Parts: sequence; structure tokens; C-alpha cells
Amino acid sequence: MSDTQQCTTLEVGKENWSDSRIVHEPVPSDLAADEVLLRVNRFALTANNISYCLSGETLGYWGFFPAAEGWGRIPVMGYADVVSSQHADIAVGERVWGWFPMSTHLKIKAGKVHPNQFADVSSHRAEYSPIYAQFSRTSANPIYDVEREDQDSLLRGLFLTSWLCEDFVHDNEHFGGDHYVITSASSKTSIALAFAVSQRGSAQAVGLTSKGNVAFCEALGCYDRVLSYDDIDQLDASRGAVLVDMAGNADVVARVHNHYGDNLRFSSKIGATHHEDLGSTDNLPGAVPEFFFAPAQAQKRTGDWGPGEIEKRMGASFVAFREFCDSWLAVQRYFGEDAATSTYQRVLHGQVAPSEGCIVSLWPHEPE
Repeated sequence: MSDTQQCTTLEVGKENWSDSRIVHEPVPSDLAADEVLLRVNRFALTANNISYCLSGETLGYWGFFPAAEGWGRIPVMGYADVVSSQHADIAVGERVWGWFPMSTHLKIKAGKVHPNQFADVSSHRAEYSPIYAQFSRTSANPIYDVEREDQDSLLRGLFLTSWLCEDFVHDNEHFGGDHYVITSASSKTSIALAFAVSQRGSAQAVGLTSKGNVAFCEALGCYDRVLSYDDIDQLDASRGAVLVDMAGNADVVARVHNHYGDNLRFSSKIGATHHEDLGSTDNLPGAVPEFFFAPAQAQKRTGDWGPGEIEKRMGASFVAFREFCDSWLAVQRYFGEDAATSTYQRVLHGQVAPSEGCIVSLWPHEPE
């Protein structure tokens, strides 16, 4: 297919995430002033993306890329090329990294153009955090490496979330606790958080995972201790703890809360790797569970540190994390509509090995 024929998009049911469909639409041929057409090459698909379905309404993720009633376009991170531009400061051929729908194309209204990035300032994006509407120009990214594009797509966004979560907890003096309890310890977002905790060195990271993934998590070396979900009672409840829930399993959350009681000083909800086990977490002992919204901490730190400093600090940490992942992360690419659909279903249902990184494209092959 050529760029002038059709745009291909994978959509999912908002009420039943197992429902999915492929939508074909004409590729925009006539752009208005300041509009830019991006051709999405490849994007990452991880359990972190599934968490956007969970908080699609509450945190606005479904609004990034509007779809027909009842259907949603999950935000994913990847690379794209500018194939058409009506903005004087954005050239055809530029390569950018950012948030996209699971699609072959995205039309944006470009604004807030700077040497290192620009943003989608379309009216429907106005009510959402600007961090999700930004596109980084690879030409100005000091840590860009063409050989690490897939790794960046898989890790950069989730690392930012985890890095900001660790920074938020540290900023609040660990809420009086001295260790993290991190569920879904084999997920990439949890691994990123454990890595950030180990880098800081001011608290311990304890991972909770399924029995089958304990050995994998232990071998990573970023957790101080790894337990299976069956061994929650072995946690030291006499010490203050911070729970970061990446799983979304209501039973696990309740067991951790009941085990620690008032010594659970902070309880943060981020992911939904166990989305099939979602349930109420109301009226639990200890801290009241709350969603962690990364952009709020990013905005605070920009005020604390000044423009550009958060990118500098996070970038240095991410480079170290990227190298850490070289020893265990195996990237697999999947092309075409059928492969994209089946990969989404595997990720949704937890059928991807923790060491696999899924890179997906709706194109039948790599665009030239």
C-alpha cells in the first residue's frame, strides 16, 4: 500500500479489551496550515499500554486519539517520519519519537515548535497533559541511537513513569517507609522502578511475582528480594513500606494492605498486568490506594529544577537502564494487521515472556 491509499489502525473495545478490529481510512492528502502528517514506522506494545485501558476514562487516555463510539485507540510509543508538512519549521523527512495510536499514520496540528521537539496542539488535545502530545526530534536528541530505536520505544516511556514514581516517593521521604513492595515484578515497568530504586540506593526494592517468574526476577539483580504472591506473609510487616501496584490484582493489593496494616505508608496504583483480577480496593487498612499520575511530578520537578533539568537527569538514568537491559531483553518485531492483532492479544492476556520486547507495525513490512 502507498501513503496515498489508506491509513490502517488497530482499535479495541472500551468495555471489552479482548474485542479488537482493524479500521481502514483514507490518508489525509490536503493538509491545512500547520498540519503535519506522520508515518508511524514501528511502536512498542507492553503490559504498560494495557494499563491505559484501565485508566482510559479517569486519566483521559482514550481522548488522545478519538475513535468511534465504544472503541478506543490505545496510546503507544514509537518512531515516525514526517511525510507531509504545512508547518514552516517542520521538514519532510524528519524522524520523531512520541505517542501514537496503533496505526500507520497520524495527522497532527503542530505547534510549540522548538529545536528539540514539537507538539500536537489540536483542539482535542488541549485538556490533556502536554507531555503526551510532544514529539522528540531525533536530530536533537543527544542519546538517540538508530540501533536502539526498538529498545527506546519499549523502555523510554515506561522508564519515565517509573523514574518519576521513584522520584515522587523519594521527594516525600518514602512516606516514612524504608522499602518498596512492587507487584508484577517481571513487568518492564516494575523492573524499571526497581532499577531506579537501586540507583538511588536510599530504600530497598522487594518484588512480588508469580512462582514461575521468581528466578527471572532474581537474576536481574535490581531487586533486593523477590517473593511469589503465595509468600506475601514473609514480608517484614514491622517496617514501613510503600506499595507500588503494577498488577491491578485486587486480591494481592488487599493481602499486602492487610499484612502491613498501618505500616503500609503509601499505596500507588500504576499498572494492570492482572487486569482480569481487577476489583475494589476500598476500605483497606494502611494508606488509601491512589493512582500515580506521572505528568504531575514532572511538572513539579520542572518548577523545582528549572527547564530542561528533568530531561537531563532522566536521560542519564535511562542510558544506564538501557545498557542494563542489554543482558536480558530480546526484541521481536511483528509486521502486518494479523501479527499486530495477535501480538496485542498475547500482551493483553499475559502470554508474552518477561524477556520479550514486542515491536509492532501495521505495515506489512518495514516502510522504505
